Amino acid sequence: MKKIGLMAIPVSLILVAAAVFVVLQKQPGEEVIPAKIADESNYTAEKLDSLVDSLNAFTFDFYRKVSENKNVFFSPYSIFVALSMAYEGAHGNTADEMHNILNILQNDSATRGSFGRLYNRLNQKQEGYTISTANAFWAQQNYEFLKEYIDILESYYIAEANELDFADNINAANTINTWIEENTNHKIKNMTSPGALSELTRLVLTNAIYFKGLWAIPFDQDNTNKEDFKITSDETVEVDMMSISKIKFNYTETNDLQILKLLYKGNDLSMIIILPKENNISIAEEALNPINLSNWNDMLVSQKIPVKLPKFKFETEYTLNDVLDEMGMKDAFVPGVADFSGMDGTKDLYISQVLHKAFVEVNEEGTEAAAATEIIVTTEYIPLEFTADHPFIFLIQHEETGAIIFMGKIMNPAAE
Repeated sequence: MKKIGLMAIPVSLILVAAAVFVVLQKQPGEEVIPAKIADESNYTAEKLDSLVDSLNAFTFDFYRKVSENKNVFFSPYSIFVALSMAYEGAHGNTADEMHNILNILQNDSATRGSFGRLYNRLNQKQEGYTISTANAFWAQQNYEFLKEYIDILESYYIAEANELDFADNINAANTINTWIEENTNHKIKNMTSPGALSELTRLVLTNAIYFKGLWAIPFDQDNTNKEDFKITSDETVEVDMMSISKIKFNYTETNDLQILKLLYKGNDLSMIIILPKENNISIAEEALNPINLSNWNDMLVSQKIPVKLPKFKFETEYTLNDVLDEMGMKDAFVPGVADFSGMDGTKDLYISQVLHKAFVEVNEEGTEAAAATEIIVTTEYIPLEFTADHPFIFLIQHEETGAIIFMGKIMNPAAE
């Protein structure tokens, strides 16, 4: 590609992360496309564990920045990967600030190999469910990026290379939105607005993630009934409450919390539900950290426990510039200060927008518990049932690595 003349005004790059989690049954005869294989040659088990620890710490830090008194849902994996692709091209204080929130090493072959390893493990096809992640970058036509940076994106992130004329912003936005829609099974639409693109745009980085699966132990639709969900002590809403009993689930509790694991078919993914015993979601939020999550997983014990869980379905949309600024990533958004010279050899690039959208649906068919984790049940208290009839937090995690793929909070299951 021929390098164009650079303008005095710093040009921008746009970072987009889209995620979708859907609970649906795989259709008979549905084609399964083999995933591309990322370079994982330099990964180590220790480095992969470190990467997952950083992802999970980012998850809880990010959650605290976006959590409000309403439903929350996002894919920390999607955001983390998209930011990491930008981080690969950051230098100087811009890189230092991004390191502080991502907590991963830059220019480290084992870290990059571990990204490749995690990508490969998530994209492997298993019986009973589908999960796929995809990355892409969209470069301005005839604008020259450093070969080393492009090679990293293509090798370790399996990022699809594309060129666009961002001056034709309507067609450029349509092209990117089509890619995102196709890679999220048409659940995330109109992600990029034409107004976000211009003749000064040089690069758009995108990540999409899609999951489709069934509970290992499904809920019987005949046992779903209208019940009250207590949003607060004074406010209730009628919801479809799923119910299952006489089944063993992985469960544990603390003085303040009930923790339940529901496995998905294939046992490679699970949902962890963190339900405060009192109707006070802040008790669960204050306990959220990677150490507690690890301890809860270790405490889980398989036991018979009646479970009630509301059906829910909703979408979320976030513009993350201010959130990431509050987390300490400041320079990246400031023209003339941002340093992404690892992308093109200049200091003309800065991030103009970081966007994230997500969709989630949970019903009788989709949700299950799998993976053996120790659950401690004392003789002082025996749970009568696990009834999620008030606000709770849930995580979707990869069983083998422990990586948190999605996170959410249900304040009102009836809200869409």
